[in-house]
Amino acid sequence: MPEEIVSQSTVTVPRSYPVVDAPVVKKNKSKLPLFIVLLFLIVIGVGACFAYYLKAKPIISTAVTQTKFCQGVKIVFFPGGNPTDSFASVVYKGAKAAETTLGANVQYVWSDWDSNTMVTQFQEAISTSPDAIAMMGHPGADILSSLIDEAERKGIIVTMQNVDIPSIRTKYIKNGFGYAGQDLYPSGLLVSNSLIQKDQLKAGEEAIVFGADPKDVGRYDRTKGIIDGLLAAKLLVHEVILTADIQINVKSAIAEKTFADALTKYPNAKILVIDHGPMTDAVTGLLKNLGKEPGEYKVAGFDLSSNTVQGIRDGYITLVQDQQPYLQGFLPIVQACLSKKYGFAGLYFNTGLGIIDSSNLEMVADLARQGIR
Repeated sequence: MPEEIVSQSTVTVPRSYPVVDAPVVKKNKSKLPLFIVLLFLIVIGVGACFAYYLKAKPIISTAVTQTKFCQGVKIVFFPGGNPTDSFASVVYKGAKAAETTLGANVQYVWSDWDSNTMVTQFQEAISTSPDAIAMMGHPGADILSSLIDEAERKGIIVTMQNVDIPSIRTKYIKNGFGYAGQDLYPSGLLVSNSLIQKDQLKAGEEAIVFGADPKDVGRYDRTKGIIDGLLAAKLLVHEVILTADIQINVKSAIAEKTFADALTKYPNAKILVIDHGPMTDAVTGLLKNLGKEPGEYKVAGFDLSSNTVQGIRDGYITLVQDQQPYLQGFLPIVQACLSKKYGFAGLYFNTGLGIIDSSNLEMVADLARQGIR
């Protein structure tokens, strides 16, 4: 296509040639290719410099990306039982994950679920002046109140998992006193009501509740919730206390004898509620050892584990309440770090709202095998 002619001028030439009009082409058209070339060269140059800069020196240094905001914060953490415990080991795993993620310096204290041991260890922890202590409330408010007051005076953040002490938590919530765990009494009611509904339990049926010692005031709340739920449905309830030595080792001879004696003493009781995660883990084996068949007893308990999952599959366990112990480890570390670094108040996490039975077991079975649920 011919170029646009925008003006004309007369060119003087020798007379032997005719006079012609020379077209003048629009100026910006003649300069466009040069502009593009220059722009292209500039882009290449900048890109090469940028590539060299990236190769020579990262925009964000490795040191910055590896910094964890809770680095240097010292925390003493109570997982509860012992490292082989089907429940406490999951609490520990959650706490370790938070420690690794956030960079805190965490010391772990194992108590074998013994309240007196917890008190002694709590006193020892206070004497080391850590930044925070993540404690369990099994010893109760009367015993722990003065010790927590002492820790708070020293500027130590105290938070709790597994067993709550609401009166103390309310007092120090502004200082970072939080809670991660079940609301114990409602959790006991939930298990009873779920079992009553699922198995259509009727008034007059007998149940055995293997639970906490009433002297463990805070911890006993869940056992009381279980009993109250069954009594409200007009069931006859027999209570068997799981002593400290049983809780330490649910596969011991004394644990097996206590379980067998209860079934012998109350032969008409075909409903068993186990208010203890490790004993729930062990109950399938205990029943098998006594020659009991799947479905012979209607069994409810607490917490997931590989053994508990198999017990539900095999028909020895009807249902369990999953209080998500992994979160009871992970969240208190987060709480301590947030409060120490940023002054956040205490946070409340109710981790125990779910019931697991054969209808939804496979959704969490693999996680239970991994020690996460």
